[in-house]
Amino acid sequence: MSRLIDDVRAPGGITSLAGTAAALSASVAPSCRSHSDDGETGMHHPATHALSDVLDELERSVSGEEISVEDVVDTLGHSSFAALMLAFSLVSTSPASAIPGITAVVAALVFILVAQMMVGRKSVWLPGFVTRRRLSTGKLCKGIRWLRRPVRLVERFLKPRLTWLFHRPWTWLPLTLVMALALFMPFMEIVPTSVSIASAVIALFAASLLTRDGVLALVSLGLLSILPVAIYYWV
Repeated sequence: MSRLIDDVRAPGGITSLAGTAAALSASVAPSCRSHSDDGETGMHHPATHALSDVLDELERSVSGEEISVEDVVDTLGHSSFAALMLAFSLVSTSPASAIPGITAVVAALVFILVAQMMVGRKSVWLPGFVTRRRLSTGKLCKGIRWLRRPVRLVERFLKPRLTWLFHRPWTWLPLTLVMALALFMPFMEIVPTSVSIASAVIALFAASLLTRDGVLALVSLGLLSILPVAIYYWV
């Protein structure tokens, strides 16, 4: 104890202690970095990093014990409809779906995003009850880490193709199906894993928008078409 007091009294001692305290604080602060992903040298690199980039941005938005939906929107950008749809649908697919109320938030957010895309809005608008919703950063980080491997796998096969499918009127059908699916998502929680499956299909469509991959858009369209029937017979 006397040594600590001597250190404080010494010239520059307070500054040194402050720096040490800051370093210790940083070391225990919530972090979303997945160190297991940092050293992957020599591996096959995917043709696109668009999906991983969304996870990186989502990861960078994490701070403190909780994060609001508004913080995520600010990080990804108010004009990034596809990125926002992808980010939140992936969260709902991952273990982060255990966050209470996340299904209703994701469903409302996806529905509002799609509605604005259909009317040609250039900037995202979200109501206060969605933007004020707070998410646990611990569960969110766990979900991001879990998503890293499947996202990297999917990225290997994505590339711009059949891009004419992303022009009107071709986009109206999948957007309408996504909107309808989002409406029913809160009620699908009674069927185990059905929400995760629905979120994964929406994530595939959002990924196709982000990467301009028409083949993936057709796959997601097929899944969007058969999913309601499959869930009906499942129930």
